[in-house]
Amino acid sequence: MSDQQTILVVLIVLAAFLAGLGMSRPSVRRGRPIWRSRPATVRPTKARADRAIPDAAEQLRTVMSATFKRQRLMSPDEARVFRTAEAVVQRLDLKWRVMAQVSLGEVLSSADPAAYATINSKRVDILLISASGHPLAAIEYQGSGHYLGTAAARDAVKKEALRRAGVAYIEITPDHDVADHLAREFTRVSASVNLGVAA
Repeated sequence: MSDQQTILVVLIVLAAFLAGLGMSRPSVRRGRPIWRSRPATVRPTKARADRAIPDAAEQLRTVMSATFKRQRLMSPDEARVFRTAEAVVQRLDLKWRVMAQVSLGEVLSSADPAAYATINSKRVDILLISASGHPLAAIEYQGSGHYLGTAAARDAVKKEALRRAGVAYIEITPDHDVADHLAREFTRVSASVNLGVAA
């Protein structure tokens, strides 16, 4: 057996061992249990392959036989809005952080498994979080042609889930003066936070 084959076998055994440890008990984050193996009611996210590979050793073999390449996290327009959001947060002296491409399943929870599964794989372009890590506002860039197909319906789902959780929803279009629009919206969100309406 070659050195490479020996290393591969050791990695596979280690991955299988760690996977076994991970399934032995849940951890708790933001008030909901997180299992290494998701409940059957929560479907795999769109980002995963059509067929999920449950075994860690098989996952490792699959990854080792594939090639990967970097891809852009945001479109150029989304990146411009992101940079502007950072600048406005700094200018208004807010103690917030600006995040990109955040999964709603990481920042929203629901006791209803079907409702959680509905939003789990959806993402927002930009998310503002408080210094303590609580979501405050989602920013969505709606470029030209955005509302073709089912985009409007998907946005409505995200918007309603965020509204029910008390997270502001800010839309940016090519017609907006982005800095002015964000400054007004951030001031409004900040006032809500100061009044105790948001976290």
